[in-house]
Amino acid sequence: MKHTFDCLVVGAGYAGAIVARELAEAGGKQVLVLERRNHVAGNAYDCFDEAGILIHQYGPHIFHTNDKQVYDWLSRFTKWRTYDHRVIANIPDGQGGRMTYPVPFNLTSLEVAFGQEEGQRLGQKLVQIYGAERKVTILELRQNQDPEIAALADYVYDHVFVQYTMKQWGQTPEEIDPNTTARVPVFLSRDDRYFQDTYQGMPLEGYTPMFEAILDHPNITVELGQEALNRLDVTGDVLKLDGEVWDGQVIYTGQVDELFAFQFGRLPYRTLDFAFETMPQDDVQGYGTVNYTMDKAYTRITEFKHLTGQVKPDVSTIVKEYSKAYTGAEDETPYYAIINESNNALYGQYKALAGCFPNLYLLGRLAEYKYYNMDAIAQRALALAAEILGKAR
Repeated sequence: MKHTFDCLVVGAGYAGAIVARELAEAGGKQVLVLERRNHVAGNAYDCFDEAGILIHQYGPHIFHTNDKQVYDWLSRFTKWRTYDHRVIANIPDGQGGRMTYPVPFNLTSLEVAFGQEEGQRLGQKLVQIYGAERKVTILELRQNQDPEIAALADYVYDHVFVQYTMKQWGQTPEEIDPNTTARVPVFLSRDDRYFQDTYQGMPLEGYTPMFEAILDHPNITVELGQEALNRLDVTGDVLKLDGEVWDGQVIYTGQVDELFAFQFGRLPYRTLDFAFETMPQDDVQGYGTVNYTMDKAYTRITEFKHLTGQVKPDVSTIVKEYSKAYTGAEDETPYYAIINESNNALYGQYKALAGCFPNLYLLGRLAEYKYYNMDAIAQRALALAAEILGKAR
């Protein structure tokens, strides 16, 4: 089967869609996009549930960035709904009830946790030492000789971080990377937004329409429900597509271990189970996301109407997230790479295999075995497209 395409992109999520658009538009390339799911937008895919609520099928996605280039590029394909994400921790108060306060832990959180008078006193003390509007890490607080400040670091560790992290990553406190612990911040501010980035918001009509617009170009052909690995052959010295030698570029955004048939073993990931519930009320929890940092089997609950601004009285949909180890089962999605020395070494073996093909490029969380925020992978995709086009010229 003779192809007339110049480039093959595997995956129609952030990485694949953006690199495809740039290659097609800026480079004039004929691009074939193969997507195994029956929709575009990857894990950012959103759709209407049976109650008519716009939900994020693979968990909440909130766009935020300080990168004007990325924001301007995406703004070609969507208008934005201004949205500042706020997250609260919901924890037992030790007296049979529950209390909530903003996360990251801030000056308001201090007053809720320790009472207004004591919280204000501790807050003033922290600001005097470290300065206002600073994010001070647990490590910095623990290194302070003042026992009150060290005790505060321990409180944040115990109530906000450690048990939440144990649920998220399936680790004991001893197994949690000390470097991760050290970076947990206390925000010396009353700005209770989860992000402080310059540009924050949600695509006005949703993520899926934005991705459909990105991929809507005469030089792009998208094939959904296509298992690229049944068509892409990396077992020989050259890449083949549908049995024929393929000398165009291949940008691969899927699991790199799967690309090479897991020949060195599986790369470990964490996956998520989502439990969606539709409630006969306008507002279930008052916030977009509530983290359950000390108890409950789930890590957080998201209520979508807060994110999307959808007006639909008397009904609302929430989702609870349960983290677990990824086994490779058909109904599981790999979400988070488990970054450590041994896993990085395993990834290095697969990366070396990929390096044997000069026209194969790995792009994205799964292909590069690393975590990317949405804006960061957008920037990486734009940079890779520029690199490929520069070589082509």
